[in-house]
Amino acid sequence: MAKRRYRVFVYGTLLTGEDNHHVAAPYVLAACPGKVSGRLYNVGSYPALVLGEEGEVEGEWLTVTEEGLKAMDELEDYAEGRDDNEYDRVWVRDAYQPVEGYVYVYPPEKAAGLPPIPSGSWRRREEKM
Repeated sequence: MAKRRYRVFVYGTLLTGEDNHHVAAPYVLAACPGKVSGRLYNVGSYPALVLGEEGEVEGEWLTVTEEGLKAMDELEDYAEGRDDNEYDRVWVRDAYQPVEGYVYVYPPEKAAGLPPIPSGSWRRREEKM
């Protein structure tokens, strides 16, 4: 029986080469660049994505095993059905490609007061627009 695979859009510390990529790396079956609609906020040592806001966020689509999704859930402090998750895991579509999958997002009220990342890119977070 084939193992389940999940596509997850990552945009911060889980990106290839970033601080927490090692959490997903053993489970990554494929990776490709992507963008989703929304706004990126700087939480400090990691970013937060808010969907439904004007802008685009750069990232990568990772195809991972079920173990990979569980490892990312743990890192993002997400548990299905729990009320006090750090992030919510929701379904999203790429802004330009016929690709869709999960993404970890912040509720808009939680992001209120956080500084936005104008470039929409965690890797280019210091750039001024």
